Amino acid sequence: MKVASLFSGCGGLDLGFIQAGFDVIWANDFFKEAVETYKNNIGDHIVYGDITKIPSSDIPDDFDVLLGGFPCQGFSVANTKRNMEDERNFLYKELLRLIDDKRPKFFVGENVKGLLSMQKGKVIEMIVNDFKSLGYTVDYKLLKASDYGVPQHRERVVIIGNRLGLNNLFPEKTHGEFNDLFNYNIKPYVTVKETCGHLEKVRTRDKSFKLGSEVIHNHIARTNVADTFWGRKSKIDQHEICDYLKYWRKLSGWSTKRIDEHFGYAHTAGHWFRKDNNSGSIPNPSDWWELKKLLGFDDKFDLAVTELELKPISFEQSLRINNWERPSDTITATGPEIHPNKERRMSVRECAIIQTFPNDFIFKGSLGNMYKQIGNAVPVLLGKKIGDIIYHQLKYESEIIKIKKTKKELI
Repeated sequence: MKVASLFSGCGGLDLGFIQAGFDVIWANDFFKEAVETYKNNIGDHIVYGDITKIPSSDIPDDFDVLLGGFPCQGFSVANTKRNMEDERNFLYKELLRLIDDKRPKFFVGENVKGLLSMQKGKVIEMIVNDFKSLGYTVDYKLLKASDYGVPQHRERVVIIGNRLGLNNLFPEKTHGEFNDLFNYNIKPYVTVKETCGHLEKVRTRDKSFKLGSEVIHNHIARTNVADTFWGRKSKIDQHEICDYLKYWRKLSGWSTKRIDEHFGYAHTAGHWFRKDNNSGSIPNPSDWWELKKLLGFDDKFDLAVTELELKPISFEQSLRINNWERPSDTITATGPEIHPNKERRMSVRECAIIQTFPNDFIFKGSLGNMYKQIGNAVPVLLGKKIGDIIYHQLKYESEIIKIKKTKKELI
């Protein structure tokens, strides 16, 4: 059973359908780094380009399901200026075009919760009616990813349509609060600690590394936020620290490249030994103690660099701290939540785990681009749950056709 995919991003929904048994034969996105990630992990069948400029004739005909998590910036509840004049709101019409031209048996659209309330419900009504006008049975439902085993309270509108005259089915809820008295079959929500706890005390680094028998990729995170929650108690001069570290590095014979290799960083250590254009940085406490073992410097700055105090959170939603004992809040494209240890943001790998990407799925691009790819993605497990249902419906439909054909031949 074959799938084509629009607005594929790094491939969360596509990978879920692959895990459900489908073969994705064509995909498309306009986010270059996401396309590189997709190619590296899923396949070369993704095409980089603007879908509005790709004619239907350039897209294969023979597929059963069309996927389309059409861009949601214009619909998002986070966008207070959202309106129907935002051209991104009409990219779902590219999904309409392909459905009309290719006539897949099923299609799946995905968008943010804000779509339901936009223009007091008129927008979702317009979209559904547009799909119905093509001869499809169409239904939509607000799904919360944590209800299906994803360690994240992520709510998304899923639109399903088919031209086979079948009822559109949605996944059955499998997880919830542990004390649900009305459904004893419900499993407890999967928590952040259950999924990411093994990386809690593992130092972030640019390069892949081995943890036990497992290779860990993309365990990098934002740490240089102005709103650091464990901030240094003392004010210190980076230039003074830089000169101090350079002195001890020269005495030790360690090069910055060798130090980077020791820590598993790409360039971070170099910034500890530079102060031009204010591009230098001071090692965090754990790196400071490790650096001291290598260079053997004295105790002069130990207290100033490593003594931290908890600073109050004073503004904006981006300062959310992840709850260790519950599913995460929605992983966003703009900035990850703060790790429960309050020393850094959630790493790229931790965000990917929360989005249920496999551990061997490697993201490409800058740190910000990797966060964006993950935040824009459909959780892989949720995609698989949706794909499982459609796969079995198509299989059932195929068996019915075979039976009818056999009966006809017998007659």
